[in-house]
Amino acid sequence: MEAARRHFLVHGARLAALATAGASGVRHAAAQPNAPYPFTLGVASGSPLPDAVVIWTRILFDPLNAAAMPPLAYAVRWEMAEDEAFRRLTARGTASAVPALAHSVHVDVTGLAPDRWYWYRFLLGDAVSPVGRTRTAPAPNAMPGQLKLAVASCQHWEFGSYAAHRHIAAAAPDLVAFLGDYIYEWGPYQLHHPLAALRTAESFTLAEYRARYAQYKTDPDLQAAHVAAPWIVTWDDHEVANDYANDHDERLDPRFAERRAAAYQAFYEHMPLRLPAPSTAATAATAAPPPGGFGQLRMYQRYDWGRLARFHVLDDRQYRAYPACLPPGRGGSSSVYLRDCPALRDPSRTMLGARQQAWLEQGLQSSRARWNVLAQQTLMAQNSQVPLRTEQDGRFWTDGWDGYPMARQRLYDALRASHAANPLVLSGDVHSFFAAELRRNPLRPVSAANPVLATEFCGTSVTSPSRPQARTAQYVAMNQELKFGRSDKRGYMLLTFTPDDCTALFQALDDVHDPASGVATLARFRVVNGKPGLAPG
Repeated sequence: MEAARRHFLVHGARLAALATAGASGVRHAAAQPNAPYPFTLGVASGSPLPDAVVIWTRILFDPLNAAAMPPLAYAVRWEMAEDEAFRRLTARGTASAVPALAHSVHVDVTGLAPDRWYWYRFLLGDAVSPVGRTRTAPAPNAMPGQLKLAVASCQHWEFGSYAAHRHIAAAAPDLVAFLGDYIYEWGPYQLHHPLAALRTAESFTLAEYRARYAQYKTDPDLQAAHVAAPWIVTWDDHEVANDYANDHDERLDPRFAERRAAAYQAFYEHMPLRLPAPSTAATAATAAPPPGGFGQLRMYQRYDWGRLARFHVLDDRQYRAYPACLPPGRGGSSSVYLRDCPALRDPSRTMLGARQQAWLEQGLQSSRARWNVLAQQTLMAQNSQVPLRTEQDGRFWTDGWDGYPMARQRLYDALRASHAANPLVLSGDVHSFFAAELRRNPLRPVSAANPVLATEFCGTSVTSPSRPQARTAQYVAMNQELKFGRSDKRGYMLLTFTPDDCTALFQALDDVHDPASGVATLARFRVVNGKPGLAPG
């Protein structure tokens, strides 16, 4: 039983917790020889620029008992080198791991050379972290010959092994994009059989979200994928609460803003993100939240890979309008018939919010990249749950882009008006592989007035379960934009970008419950430069 196996490994590695500090308040701790190992959650890097990359770790002696950490700040040393043996050091320094940020460490290492690999590590006392491999983006005017990108999402702990991450690490990508649901806010924390997991032990407080991240990050395969390459990340709903929209959750809890702020803080604490510094003094014994607190964090970011690719990383959770046509007193999502829900066509309803929409439009218009990649959460292609005979037909799930069709049209109009080269949409959330060709009116034939605007590749989940494949096959048959769909496999996507084309491999695990599972290519697709849509053959 994989869940039990991982539970056993974590407990087998349990280390004695430090004694609680005698003094109240926060004090700096001196590193003690032979202290418990502090880097139990591994290391990570991300947010690569041509001259900088963020490196991350968290000091935690006992990953299943974070409350045992004393309220002390630790001076953590870090090193960046041009070689794995650390003979040619590029940079070094000291960062403060403070209890106010769960003893997490974020170092934005600057002054690096573009388009090259580096190795990094952290040190505390005589303890040395795992060595991570990272890299910088190419120079702004460079045209790289290739970019290998791994794409993953949706990794519910209780529903399988993280074998997908082992294969991502083995693929040695240049970059990993994680598109949301890094954790699930509900457990059970006490592990059960993966097929009998119950929605219990839901996270509401900062301590509970931190514990969930600590649990997930003990997984050796997940740690290996972080070690292998830098990540760019965005969030979806389960980093906070199922199907939340803006400041509403399923329960319409009047204190949801407080819960969301706790979840956002925990996300920041555990990701290699370049965000506004939460403290004005990196070596302070305590750290204050950023101005305005963690109630809002700007997640949408832009990353250029020379002139080969521009990544527009989106946030479709924090600013979206509330779901349409819900029963009174309910939040969350539902499935609605288009003819019964005129609010679906309300042009004022937004998915990205006005500021993010304007930012995206500017980024598309200014892009000189060969490929413009929208890295975002959920399926963008229309996916009716019933046959579509007229434009008044359709039954749609309101949590995805189908619940915001006018916002989707605005995005499509922006893509077309920008003339940005080769738009490509990457998606997750729905625990299924899909390949799609996006056009403004999915019911009308492709024409000069209704061209294919972009290609979409949607990845399945790392572990999270999905619907039966027979139902997904029906969806593909009923929806013209969908060209391929598989919901019976777990895994990840592996994309290779060149100046001439983009190839996408849908990589499927043999058995998600087997940590030693093999992987096979389920489907292969190609997009040719200057020709939106899936290339034949």
